[in-house]
Amino acid sequence: MFDNTNYVEIIGYLASVLVAISLMMSAIVKLRIINLIGSLIFTVYGIIISAYPVALVNGFIAVVNIYYLIEIFSTREYFDILEVEPNSEYLKYFLSFHEKEIKKFVPDFSFEIKENDKVIFVLRNSVPAGLVCTKSIDKDTLFVNLDYVIPGYRDFKIGKYVYQKFFKENNIKKIITTSGNKTHQKYLRKMGFIKTTYESSDVYLLEFN
Repeated sequence: MFDNTNYVEIIGYLASVLVAISLMMSAIVKLRIINLIGSLIFTVYGIIISAYPVALVNGFIAVVNIYYLIEIFSTREYFDILEVEPNSEYLKYFLSFHEKEIKKFVPDFSFEIKENDKVIFVLRNSVPAGLVCTKSIDKDTLFVNLDYVIPGYRDFKIGKYVYQKFFKENNIKKIITTSGNKTHQKYLRKMGFIKTTYESSDVYLLEFN
């Protein structure tokens, strides 16, 4: 049987694990939320064991996290599209710089961008935070070769802007894309894609009404 001491230790360990996990998050919103939960639990832990400096510091951290989360969710953000040529030097640099992560999320992506491919950077508050490479299958169907967002901006906002606004406004009716790894598949399902097959390969499909 657990006594009260065991329960108190478990609370402390739980808080420590959550704070550690938060520091490994690349998405700033997830980092703030998990860190907030961890700091709140640490605050309770500090009060229980009468370690008031621990409670005070973590209570302050919790307030800071709440402040920045309110700022994040209340601040209006601006999105825009910047189309570049497939032979763009900046595109080459971007792909080279993020090559390791791109391969992790989309292992089958070919880094040889063809002349008839369309390449767009998604600007978020003027920062080139996302890269989308597509090729046209027909007048209203696109194949997305790559949909990549840099760390710190992976809160689905860029994906929602691209798929629910930009492509819709450009009269795209159907989007097909490669599966990628499990994390990328989870993202695609969040965007409304469903798993299917295309030319005997497993792909994800998004259709607009």
